[in-house]
Amino acid sequence: MSTTTFFSDRNYRVALRWSIAVIYLIIIAGAVVRMTGSGMGCPDWPKCFGYYIPPTEESQLEFSPDTPYKKGMVIIHEEELRVAVTDFMAQSTYNPADWKPYTKHNYAVFNVYHTWTEYVNRLIGALGGLVVLIMCVFSLKYWKDRKKITILSIVALLAMLIQAVIGKIVVDTLLSPVLITIHMIVALLIVGLLIYLLHEVQPTDHRYQSNKPFYKISILLIILTLVQVALGTQVRQYLDHMIDEMGYPFLSIWLEESAPVVFLIHRSFSILLLAIHAWFVYKAVKVLGHPQPYYAWLIALLLITVFTGILMNYVDFPFGSQAAHLVLASIILGLQFYLMMRLKNAVKS
Repeated sequence: MSTTTFFSDRNYRVALRWSIAVIYLIIIAGAVVRMTGSGMGCPDWPKCFGYYIPPTEESQLEFSPDTPYKKGMVIIHEEELRVAVTDFMAQSTYNPADWKPYTKHNYAVFNVYHTWTEYVNRLIGALGGLVVLIMCVFSLKYWKDRKKITILSIVALLAMLIQAVIGKIVVDTLLSPVLITIHMIVALLIVGLLIYLLHEVQPTDHRYQSNKPFYKISILLIILTLVQVALGTQVRQYLDHMIDEMGYPFLSIWLEESAPVVFLIHRSFSILLLAIHAWFVYKAVKVLGHPQPYYAWLIALLLITVFTGILMNYVDFPFGSQAAHLVLASIILGLQFYLMMRLKNAVKS
């Protein structure tokens, strides 16, 4: 295969599509972690209990006499994390001089299901970084003629690295709600950037026409959806508080009896969003003559998202409903951004 064939438009577009797909997979994995309460399944980062492949039994984290330990390995001793200060062979009894306390937080619980849920989430995150790196390599073909494509591809890779750092800080701060929200927003920004790049390298599709007024409305829809997502994160913080107070599972009664005002706004705002989107889709298809599929998907996803919200509100948060609610919202934002780019100018697809 020649260099020209390898560094081709087609390969770059394929890498972009895979990057977008894997970022959404990361969002899904993160939603599952939150849904199952597995965020602290690995209390350290980037390792998990000091291992690159985490333990499967609690006994692996107990002090074991006459056992070789490597520097950085973790045990749970007297309900606290202890970290090996150097490589050594354990004696018959626990020697405090061989260990130091883990000082970033005081969480020291092992649950094999939570641990491996969080570990898989990290593996998917690493896969995302690798796929985006490959995409950056393919973007080098644009360096001479369209430097912006290459530069923005590198920005996407740097954003993935920032995501990893934020993930570490989230663990170190015992799942700070604010940082979790920032983590989610950065993921959505990365998706938006990748969709923009995909739009920029597509050949022209004359089925779509530019329309400045509709373009401005599409921006408004994105802003309103982001506001709705922000309201949803506030509701989630309330649920996190209730979990700390009452424990799992989630209960709908928490929203029925003592729901914060932000939840009531979030619930009512969904109806307004659905109505505005329905009007927008009708006009885009009937007035502009745009093909229906993407717009039909937008309405369908909105309806399903509202339905998952109803399930959470009235049916004690059925398994998967919370994760689905979050993932669907992120897909809707990606689709909105794609349609916005279509309305801005005729695509090159």
